[in-house]
Amino acid sequence: MAIVTGASSGIGRATAIALAAAGATVIVNHFPSEDSRIDAESLVQEIGDAGGRAIAIAADISSEDQVEAMFAETLNRFGKLDILINNAGIERPAPVQDMTLANWQAVIDVNLTGQFLCSREAARAFLNHKSSERTSGAIGTIIFVSSVHAIIPWAFQTNYAASKGGVSLLMRSLAQELAPMKIRVNSVAPGAIRTPINHEAWTSDEKMAQLPKLIPYGRIGEPETSAGPSSGLRPTRPTTSRVGHSLLMVA
Repeated sequence: MAIVTGASSGIGRATAIALAAAGATVIVNHFPSEDSRIDAESLVQEIGDAGGRAIAIAADISSEDQVEAMFAETLNRFGKLDILINNAGIERPAPVQDMTLANWQAVIDVNLTGQFLCSREAARAFLNHKSSERTSGAIGTIIFVSSVHAIIPWAFQTNYAASKGGVSLLMRSLAQELAPMKIRVNSVAPGAIRTPINHEAWTSDEKMAQLPKLIPYGRIGEPETSAGPSSGLRPTRPTTSRVGHSLLMVA
């Protein structure tokens, strides 16, 4: 049983497909808008047509009430949670002298506070499982989808880079705190991935010509590039004990 936030497009969508193909029932979380609802329902249909199981739940992860409601609905319908993929994120680029407090706060609220809120609810759900149901290995897994910009500065994206830097230490701190309770916490840190959040780059010939020069492997990643590692860090092998690890993905 897995929740993937921001699953209606990009890395979240690809991760939801990978988890469903591996046998997980997937909660396709999406932002409460009509466009996101349509995309999420299309994904649920695609997963179902492939023999998997998924449902869509709308929730703005920057809202404590909506996050709590999403997790409550998941537990009421399915009785447990095994995996949380903290994927949802936004950008609001601007020169620092022009960046409004609202744009700064919007990015922090979704990219950092939202991931905290979801992680807190996931930890509560994992710890409420009956210990007799899980005798070895992890009782749950939290995976953060961070960014190479957790460690690489990004001019004109100070809010985004700050949020991802925060996610990096949030992940490692939670890994240290929750490991004794058999909750695994890790992250993936993708580089340039062809997703809707980066739409401006894909529609600019100049940027598309320059971007591969900044990537060691010389190519731009696809959402599936990150979906594999994200779904592969789930608790399928009881002996796996990797915690506090961030997989840097440069291509």
